[in-house]
Amino acid sequence: MERAAAAGAHSPQIWSLSDGRAGNARQADALADALGGGARRLVLAPRAPWRWAAPHRWPAARYAFGPAFAEALAAPPALAIGCGRQAALATRLLGARGARTVQILDPRIDTRHWDLLVVPEHDDRHGDRIISLLGSLHPVDDAWLADARQTFAALADLPAPRTVLLVGGPTAHAPYDRGRLDALCGHLVDRATREGGSVLGTVSRRTPADMGEALQRALAGTHGVLWHGAGDGPNPYPGLLAWADRIVCSPDSVNMVSEACATRVPVHVFDADRTDGRPRRFLEALRARGRIGAFDVAPGPRPELAPLRETGRVAEVVRQRLGWG
Repeated sequence: MERAAAAGAHSPQIWSLSDGRAGNARQADALADALGGGARRLVLAPRAPWRWAAPHRWPAARYAFGPAFAEALAAPPALAIGCGRQAALATRLLGARGARTVQILDPRIDTRHWDLLVVPEHDDRHGDRIISLLGSLHPVDDAWLADARQTFAALADLPAPRTVLLVGGPTAHAPYDRGRLDALCGHLVDRATREGGSVLGTVSRRTPADMGEALQRALAGTHGVLWHGAGDGPNPYPGLLAWADRIVCSPDSVNMVSEACATRVPVHVFDADRTDGRPRRFLEALRARGRIGAFDVAPGPRPELAPLRETGRVAEVVRQRLGWG
C-alpha cells in the first residue's frame, strides 16, 4: 500500500482511501474492486490539527496528509472512494478538484460535500445522496470462499461439524467479558465432544491479550485450531469462513458479523441481547431477517439462509447514480 500518490504520476481511474484500519480499508477496497478493480490503495497519514478536525475543511487542509498527497491533488482520479473520518476529508478535497466521490460511513456533516455516501441502515440517516446498506461492505462471495477453501485446504481434514469462533474485543456497546467468553468456550467444547466435531477460532487486533490467552487454555484439548497472533503464521480467517459448518461471533464488530453472514451457514452472535446502540439495531435487523439465531441450530448449509452480500448491490447503485462504467 502507498502512503500517498507520487507527484506528477498518472492517476488511475479509482483511488481507495482509508486510515489503514482493517475495517475501513476492507470496505473501501471491496467497493473499488466491485466497480472494476485496479484501484490505487492509499493509506492516509493525517497530521495535526486536521487529524482531529476531519472531515471539516480548515485552512491549508490540502496539507492534512503531507506534501505528497497535496501534490497528488493536482491529478485527481476519476473516482475516489473513502471509508472513515480521515478519508472523508481526503475524498472531500479530491472532490473539490474534480473527482467523483463516494464516502463510506457517516461523516456527520452535510452530505453535499460528496457525490454519494454509503451508510449502514442502523445509523438511520437518509437523503438523496445516501445509499443505505445492511451491515458493511466486504469481498466475501462464492468465488472468494472457493479461493479460501483452496488456500486453506488443510482445514477440511478437521472433523465435522466445524464450529468457527470469531472474537473481536469488548466495546462500550458490547461489554462482554472474559467470564462470558469462558462460559461460551465451555459450551463449544462440550458440543464438540458430544458431536465429534471441531472448533476453529481466531482473534482480532482488538482482542485483549488476557482474553486471547484464556481462549487458548479453554480450547486446548479440543480438535481444531486457534489463531492467536502473527506467531501462529498467516491468519486462517478466510479459510475458517470457507470451511465452517456454523459460525459463532462476538457482537462488537459489524464488519465481522457481516462477513460471517455472507456465508451460507447458521450464524450465532453470543451476548447479542447485552448489546445496545447502533450495534444492537444491526443485530436486531439480522435477527428479524432470520440470518442470525440460536447456537443450537443444527450446522450445515441451508437453502433458506440467504447470504448477506451488499457490496454488489451497492456497486450497481453507484454505477447507476454516477453513470460509472
